[in-house]
Parts: sequence; C-alpha cells; structure tokens
Amino acid sequence: MTAAAPHYDPKSLGERLRQAQGMNRPLMLEIIDKACRRFPSLGRSERTARVMRLIEVEAWADAALALMELELPLWRIRRIAYDQGEWHCSLSRERELPDWLDAAVEGCHGDLATALLSAFAEVQARAIEMPRPSVPNVRLAADSLHEPASCENFS
Repeated sequence: MTAAAPHYDPKSLGERLRQAQGMNRPLMLEIIDKACRRFPSLGRSERTARVMRLIEVEAWADAALALMELELPLWRIRRIAYDQGEWHCSLSRERELPDWLDAAVEGCHGDLATALLSAFAEVQARAIEMPRPSVPNVRLAADSLHEPASCENFS
C-alpha cells in the first residue's frame, strides 16, 4: 500500500465503482494504488507485469481477475451471472459450501470488470474492518473448581 493507506476509505472506493460507467485506466490504477497491499510489495515481478500489460491493452476483466488472484489468494470466484443488464460476481473463501452456509461477498455492475472489482473492493474493505490480533488467541486456564474426572469402570 502507499503512504496514503491509513486514510484509505473503502466505502468511497466502492461508491466510486458503483457510479462508474465502466472500467478505465485511471480507475484501475486508483484501485491498485488505494486497495492493493501485495501489488506494491512485489515490485516488478512477472505477476505484476502481467497485470500492467492487461491494463495497457484494456483487457479489463482479465486484469481484474489477475489482480484478484494476486491480492486475494484465499478467495475464489463463486459465481458470475448476468441478469437484467447487470453482472453479479460473488467471491468466496469456501465455495464448496452450499450458498446458505457461505459468507460470500457480492459485487454488481453493468460492466463485468467493474462488478469483479466491486466484489474485490468489498473484500478489501471487510479485511480492513475486521480486527485481527497480532498473536493467536489462547484459551484461558481451566477453572480450578472444575476438574475432569474419569467415569470408566475398570473392574
């Protein structure tokens, strides 16, 4: 992320994507600048160069997919559907689960690449909002008044 990362407002980026007519180079570069954490840290690797080449040739959907693969390695596309003039894209960490059990994130827009990046921005926003401790949680010590007892009959 850039130095402006602490001031990144994910809701404003989501709103900007909803209001966009379609994807364009300045908007894609703004998404990379504001919402991507891994992209800048990788420098000029083969994967980042591929994303930049796709942006140069205006292959917006392919660039969005490559960016999501780079930035969200644990997330997969669960569903892409076109319904009544809008693309709907669902991203999930557990896509093998039934729909009603999965906590998928959805983005929708009239443009496929913008729908994909709307879901991407929503995942990034949730990642920022979710507090994560720097160390794993440890269970509290067992209460001394409650001790396990064996109920087996060994006779």
